[in-house]
Amino acid sequence: MSVGSCCIRAIPGAAPPARVGLLGSAFLQVSAARTRTRTRAGRCRAAQHGLVRLGGRVVARAGAAETPVAGTDEDAGAAFSETFPLRRCQAVEGKAWVRVDAEPDSEGKCKVVVGCNVAGKWVLHWGVSYDDEHGREWDQPPSEMRPPGSVAIKDYAIETPLEILPNSEGQPLYEMQIKFDKDIPIAAVNFVLKEEETGAWFQHKGRDFRIPLNGSFNDGGKQDIDIWPGDLGHVLKKSEGSSSQPQNTSPEDTGLSGKHISGFYEEYPILKSEYVQNLVTVTVRRDIEAHKRLVEFDTDIPGEVIIHWGVCRDNTMTWEIPPEPHPPKTKIFRHKALQTLLQQKADGAGNSISFSLDAEYSCLFFVLKLDEYTWLRNLENGSDFYVPLTRVGQYGSTQDPDKAEAQKIEDKSSQADGLISDIRNLVVGLSSRRGQKAKNKVLQEDILQEIERLAAEAYSIFRSPTIDSVDESVQLDDTLSAKPACSGTGSGFEILCQGFNWESHKSGKWYVELGTKAKELSSLGFTIVWSPPPTDSVSPEGYMPRDLYNLNSRYGSMDELKELVKIFHEAGIKVLGDAVLNHRCAQFQNNNGVWNIFGGRMNWDDRAVVADDPHFQGRGNKSSGDNFHAAPNIDHSQEFVRNDLKEWLCWMRKEVGYDGWRLDFVRGFWGGYVKDYLEASEPYFAVGEYWDSLSYTYGEMDYNQDAHRQRIVDWINATNGTAGAFDVTTKGILHAALERSEYWRLSDEKGKPPGVLGWWPSRAVTFIENHDTGSTQGHWRFPYGMELQGYAYILTHPGTPAVFYDHIFSHLQPEIAKFISIRHRQKIHCRSKIKILKAERSLYAAEIDEKVTMKIGSEHFEPSGPQNWIVAAEGQDYKIWEASS
Repeated sequence: MSVGSCCIRAIPGAAPPARVGLLGSAFLQVSAARTRTRTRAGRCRAAQHGLVRLGGRVVARAGAAETPVAGTDEDAGAAFSETFPLRRCQAVEGKAWVRVDAEPDSEGKCKVVVGCNVAGKWVLHWGVSYDDEHGREWDQPPSEMRPPGSVAIKDYAIETPLEILPNSEGQPLYEMQIKFDKDIPIAAVNFVLKEEETGAWFQHKGRDFRIPLNGSFNDGGKQDIDIWPGDLGHVLKKSEGSSSQPQNTSPEDTGLSGKHISGFYEEYPILKSEYVQNLVTVTVRRDIEAHKRLVEFDTDIPGEVIIHWGVCRDNTMTWEIPPEPHPPKTKIFRHKALQTLLQQKADGAGNSISFSLDAEYSCLFFVLKLDEYTWLRNLENGSDFYVPLTRVGQYGSTQDPDKAEAQKIEDKSSQADGLISDIRNLVVGLSSRRGQKAKNKVLQEDILQEIERLAAEAYSIFRSPTIDSVDESVQLDDTLSAKPACSGTGSGFEILCQGFNWESHKSGKWYVELGTKAKELSSLGFTIVWSPPPTDSVSPEGYMPRDLYNLNSRYGSMDELKELVKIFHEAGIKVLGDAVLNHRCAQFQNNNGVWNIFGGRMNWDDRAVVADDPHFQGRGNKSSGDNFHAAPNIDHSQEFVRNDLKEWLCWMRKEVGYDGWRLDFVRGFWGGYVKDYLEASEPYFAVGEYWDSLSYTYGEMDYNQDAHRQRIVDWINATNGTAGAFDVTTKGILHAALERSEYWRLSDEKGKPPGVLGWWPSRAVTFIENHDTGSTQGHWRFPYGMELQGYAYILTHPGTPAVFYDHIFSHLQPEIAKFISIRHRQKIHCRSKIKILKAERSLYAAEIDEKVTMKIGSEHFEPSGPQNWIVAAEGQDYKIWEASS
C-alpha cells in the first residue's frame, strides 16, 4: 500500500530509449481495450468439450453447435461447422497538440490548450507550480483558473475532461483550455494526459509535462512525450529532427513584474492500436465415396492470413503433417506443421481456402498467423483451435472403458510409487545427517529443494486428467479442485493477476468492470486474481480502513463484490481479498480529541492501539513491527483484537467467498500473528507485502542483497511458512540489471537467483509492478520499455509470478500471454529447478527444468546440449526456447 503523496513526483532522468517498434518516425501509441466478442449462445453439449492435451500443450476443443450428430442425414455431408470469434489489433493514426496563447483574449485571459483528434475519453491530470517554489512538486491551481467540469484530486491536482469539438470534416476533436491572467504568480502548468478508456498516462521525457509561464521552455526546445503503462502502457518518442520553437521567447525575462508569456504550439503523431473483432468459420464435409474430408476456412480478416496447422489420428493428440499433395501456397514449418496462405475472396471481403484430407485423420489443429509476431488463437482459452474431422460417435478410445480406466490408475500408481520412494530416500538421508556434528548445510538445502520438486511433480500427476471421450468436459490443471500442500501456499502452479490499479476506484463500479474481464483472464491462463481492499475506508483506494464489516466501498457494493467473486469462480479463477490488518482509522475521538476510538461491529477503544505511536495515544503494548504513521496501528498482542480479526477473516471467507489474502504492510506486525490468522481462516493462498529498502553503498546498489531477502524470509518463517511474500529483492535487482546493463547481478555468489526466489522459491511471489510502484503513483516504476524482459524472467522462473493489471490490458498482452502459455505448457511451477547458464554484463540466460531456456539482455545467445531447442517467443532483448519432445 501507499499513502497518497502531496504531489506526483517526476521520474528522475530522461526515459530510456523506446523498446517497441514504431511506425515511420516516433509515434504516440494508445491501445483501446474493446469488449471481447461473445461466442454464440445455445451450443450443444458437443460444443463444450473443454480442453485437450497436445503433447505438453493445452489446446481448445472447438464447439460443435452446428455439427450433425451420428445418425443424422448422411447426404447433408457437413460433419462440422463452427464460427469462432477473433480479436486483433489495428492501428489508427492521429495527432495531439499543446498550445500556449500568449496574447490575452477579449476577457483579458491567456490560454494553455491541450487537445487531440483520436477517439477516446481524454482527461487532463494537472496542477501548477507557483513563482516562489522550487523543484517539480504540484499544487492545485486557484479556483478561477479551473475549467468547468474539473475535479480536485486530493490536495495537489485537478482532473479536467477534454471536450469534443466537431470540425468541418466531422472528425472529432478533443480539447480543453486553461485560462489565466497574464500577471498570475504561477511559474508553470504541470500535467499528464490520461485516456480513461485504456488507463494510459502520457508523460514528458518520463516526467510530468511542464509548460513554463515565465517566458521559455527550459528543456532546450526538443519535445519528447512518454507514456506511463496504465491499462495500456505505450511510448511516444518524437523524432530527433523535429523541435519546437517557442514564439517571442525571452529566457531572461522570468520575474513577476512585467512577466512575459511565450506563445507555443507543437503537434505529436499518435498511433492508436485498438482491438478489432473478426470471425473465422471452419466447415468439414464428408466425401464418403472418395473416403475424404473436405475442410473449408473462411475469414473476414483483410490482407495476408496464414493458417498454421496439423492433423492427428486416433485421438493421439500429436501433430502430424499429412502427405502431399498439400494445398496451394503451403510450406512445411520445422517439420512440425504446415503453413498455408489463404486466398483473397473475389469480393475482397476477407480470405478463404478449401482442401481435402484423408478420412483416417480424427482432428485438425490450427492457429492463424497474420505476421511474424501476431498469432490468433481461441479467445475462450488462448489455446490452439481444435476441429474434429470424424463424427462425434467416432471419438474416444476403442478400448473397453473399464479396462482403460484401470490402466490409467495403474499408470498413475506406478509413477506415484517411484516418487514416494525418491522422497522417502531423501528424507532418510537428511535425517541421518541431522545428528552429525559436521553438518553440510548446502547439501541439506539441496535435498529440501529436491523434496519440494518431487512433491510438485507428484502433485501434477494427480491433477492432470486424461482424455476419455468428447462427451467428457476436460479441465486440465483444475485449480478449483486442487488441494494445496498446506494452508495459504496454493498448489505451486498459480499465476496471479493484480486486478486493479491506483485509479480503479474512480468509476465507483470497478467490481462490475473487473467481472467483465474474468473469462478473458481465464483464457490467458491466470489462476488467481488479487482484488482491491473491500472495506469502508477514509481513502478511496481502500488502504485506510474504518468499518471492516462495511463492504460498500468506492469499488462497488457488497452485492457487486459477491457477484464478482462468483463470476471469477465460474471462470475457474480464485480470488484474493486485500486485507489491511496493520492499521485502522477510528470513528470517534477520545477526551483529548485524538482519533483512537472505533465503531461498528469491532467497537474497540484505545487499548487496541499500540503505545509507541505518539500520534494516536494508544494504551496497548508496544508495536511488534514498524509503525505506519498515517493511521492508528493496531496492537495484535491483544487477545480481543486477534479474536475479532480471525472472526472477520472467517466471515469474509464465508460471506464473500474469498479464497485467500493479500496482506498489506506486514512489516507493521509480527508474522506469528499472521500465522494465527491464516490457521483460523484457512486460505488457499496468501501473500504478504514486506517492502523495505534494498542495500546501497554511496548510492550504488550492493551486489549482495542477502540481508534484504533475509528480512523477508524471516517474516515468512515467523508465519511458519503459511504465507508467501512478494519478492521485492528480485524486483530491485531486476531494476539495476536492466537499467544499467548489469545482468551479472541476476546470479548470487552461489550461482542461484539473488532474491527470495533463490532461497525459498515456493514462498516467493515475483512481480515487476503493482499499484504502488507503477500506475499513477510511480513510486518505484520498472525500467521503462523493458517490461517484457522482466516478465520473460519471472514467468519462466520458479516462484509464483504476478502480472500487473495495467500490463495485461495493454500492448504487452500478446507477449505476456505467450509467456504464460509456455509456463503452462511446460508445467513450470514454484519449485521448478533452475540452472543459470550466463550472468554477464549484457546477458543473462537460464535453463528451467531442462524444458525451457530463456535469455534477456542485448548479447546474442543460443542454447546447446542434447535437446532440440525451438524458439517459443522472442522480442527486443529477450528470447525463450522450448525443448522439443
